[in-house]
Amino acid sequence: MQHSQLFGLALLIGGAALTPETALAHSQGEGIPGGFFSGFAHPVLGWDHVIAMVAVGLWGAFLGVPALWLLPIVFPLVMAFGAGLGLLGVPLPAIEVGIAASGVVLGLLILLAAKFPLWLAVTIVGAFAIFHGYAHGAELPEAANPFAYVVGFVIATGLLHLIGIAFGLFVRWPAGVYAVRAVGAIIAVLGVAFLIGFA
Repeated sequence: MQHSQLFGLALLIGGAALTPETALAHSQGEGIPGGFFSGFAHPVLGWDHVIAMVAVGLWGAFLGVPALWLLPIVFPLVMAFGAGLGLLGVPLPAIEVGIAASGVVLGLLILLAAKFPLWLAVTIVGAFAIFHGYAHGAELPEAANPFAYVVGFVIATGLLHLIGIAFGLFVRWPAGVYAVRAVGAIIAVLGVAFLIGFA
């Protein structure tokens, strides 16, 4: 996929995420008909999820290949595992705090253009993915088809990662580096706001 196509896809999905109905995904889980479309909408309609998933793609762009593609693959895979924990009702404390903290930490890593070793970057992303996945799994409507729901939110997550990757490609130019780092700062600030809201 060419850079212009990635950017176009990012704009399309980003526009959908900015609709007036956008709210924390955690208030959307109940009452939405279960299945693929419910799962797909869940991450896109929650700003706390959106910023973290976009941030994964952005940070991967700073780290370069193979992190550019590996981080957006690891996140949804581990997130699906976290969803399984949520569906099974396995206790996991501070879910909302973990989700909000993901925005703060990932945003700061982007702002600082942190160059961590691949294993550490994967560990950080994977740890936060468990919290995001758990929230999706725990809030799965009772009438939903669990498999279709999981497939839906994993695909939506992948598309949100693509937004981050598409924008992150601007780091190839000096001005783009500053723009991406500025987005990291915004993500971190939003994460702090979510943390305060859950305090």
